[in-house]
Amino acid sequence: MKVWRAVVALSFLLLGGCLVTFKDPIPANEPAPIPLLGDWTRKDEWGERQYLEISRAGSNLYKARSFEGSKDNLEGMEEFGFTVAHHGRRWYLSAGLPKKFGANFAIAGFELTTDNELVVYNLDVERIEQEMQEGKFQGQSVEMPDGDGLLITSPLDVVFGWLDDPANSDVFVEVARYQRAVEE
Repeated sequence: MKVWRAVVALSFLLLGGCLVTFKDPIPANEPAPIPLLGDWTRKDEWGERQYLEISRAGSNLYKARSFEGSKDNLEGMEEFGFTVAHHGRRWYLSAGLPKKFGANFAIAGFELTTDNELVVYNLDVERIEQEMQEGKFQGQSVEMPDGDGLLITSPLDVVFGWLDDPANSDVFVEVARYQRAVEE
């Protein structure tokens, strides 16, 4: 789960240790865009090279394999499964989290740019918490290893209805930007 650890770690740094999780995953009802599949690379915040391989794992199920430093680093390879959904102008992915993060599901946004980049977005915890306090979402605070997070229990159609509103586009925080890997 190194990719999610990187997303979660960066989220903790940027957002004070909080993470938004969901009771339900995105159902496997929709195929991912074909350009998402394949090999991606980036340098993380510490200058380390990261590789990401995305492939099919079943009918509308996908897997991501993450390597740090070198694709030959099988010892450091991590793998996770995910599903996707397209709502409005946005793509989302959903992946199960380890027990220490509540064993629920994280939902992230992503986009494939015209510059052949994969950009991953996390949800702004403070903004989601504010919306929860105003009654837009059902949920609760949950304890996580590095601070309190949120567990949203509202149905996903309610969540996506709110996320898809262009007025709420500022709820997304960029956490990773990958480029298409080229054969060396």
